[in-house]
Amino acid sequence: MEDWAEIRRLHRAEGMAIKEIARRLQIGRNTVRRALAADEPPAYRRDPTGSLVDPYIPEIRKLLADTPRMPATVIAERIGWEHSMTVLKDKVRELRPLYTGVDPADRLVHRPGEAAQFDLWFPEPEIPVGFGQARVLPVLVMTLTFSRFLAATMVPSRQSGDLLEGMWQLISGVGAVSKSLIWDREAAIAPKGRPLPPVQAFAGTTATRMVIAPPRDPEFKGMTERNNGYFETSFLPGRSFASPQDFNIQINTWITGRANQRMIRSLGDRPVNVLGSDLAAMTPLPPAPPSTGFTQQIRLGRDYYLRFGTNDYSVDPRVIGRLVMITATVDRVVVRCDGAIVADHAQCWAKSQVITDPAHVHTAKALRAEFNQIRATQRRGPREIPVPGRDLGVYDELFGLTPARTPREQAA
Repeated sequence: MEDWAEIRRLHRAEGMAIKEIARRLQIGRNTVRRALAADEPPAYRRDPTGSLVDPYIPEIRKLLADTPRMPATVIAERIGWEHSMTVLKDKVRELRPLYTGVDPADRLVHRPGEAAQFDLWFPEPEIPVGFGQARVLPVLVMTLTFSRFLAATMVPSRQSGDLLEGMWQLISGVGAVSKSLIWDREAAIAPKGRPLPPVQAFAGTTATRMVIAPPRDPEFKGMTERNNGYFETSFLPGRSFASPQDFNIQINTWITGRANQRMIRSLGDRPVNVLGSDLAAMTPLPPAPPSTGFTQQIRLGRDYYLRFGTNDYSVDPRVIGRLVMITATVDRVVVRCDGAIVADHAQCWAKSQVITDPAHVHTAKALRAEFNQIRATQRRGPREIPVPGRDLGVYDELFGLTPARTPREQAA
């Protein structure tokens, strides 16, 4: 490349003859002539030598024509491939679009307040949840598509009640509702592409629209998918967590101080600086919060414990036999009877535990002592009850064994 440039300079700029250029650069005169005749810089070119896969291409095409999405491993088995799988996979990847078609991805234009994408992220470290247990817990992630503003919170489970409550926490933390909430086909949100009734109720209360991604299309909400990878590489390494609450504190601190302060190249600004434009176009929060969490009515049995999830929570035993209402949130499990609170526990994120309020045990002990006293009193009562008797002589008179008595004698 350097010789080609120098030859052209010496001949065109300096007016040097071909013979002199060849002598100075110590190259052949024909080389100089070819360099002067070429309009493009010289480049190394090698004729293709073919590939090991070439003899198998007709068979591969036939298999792909019948089953366009046949895996390369199955194709290798069908054609008797005994060489490197990498070579075969590269060729199959080249031929497959001829039979499946190409699905180009358009560039999207995100308008302020238009949409918020939601997804679940499962960080690998197991989080201590008490009682000697540790679990891999889901993290609900929200990304505002215009400002790229991030928010996240860890929730106890993937059930509808916990996900809806997590959504409300993130939305209310931002201060407004996007016009569309984008989800994939999460089992607790829209398992068959249609939002479940609690999810529809949530959307109606917040005056928004649930948009469900098509099946097998993770790019539909690729923005928040990429943010999950951002958490994996930038937030998670080197951190340890003492509890789910500690995790939420750490990730919210990091998002506020780092993630929402970073410069976004496609945005040309920082999310925290563009959030105002997003909020101005969003829908205000509803006057009353939507229904989230879990609600269940049940009759309290003699065993004054109620099961929520896999854990048992004690209830005031004075309402045994009555209908009670269980209301569970991410943080609390509250039981009411006729509007009065008869149990209030911090929700246990561990599994198969018994959560007891000492006051309930004390009340149960007093009720049991009172019950035993009532039974003892009943057992000490009079055993013989006087029953009016009848003179047995009456039967003798009926059978004629004795002379009948006059009424005056009977009265006596």
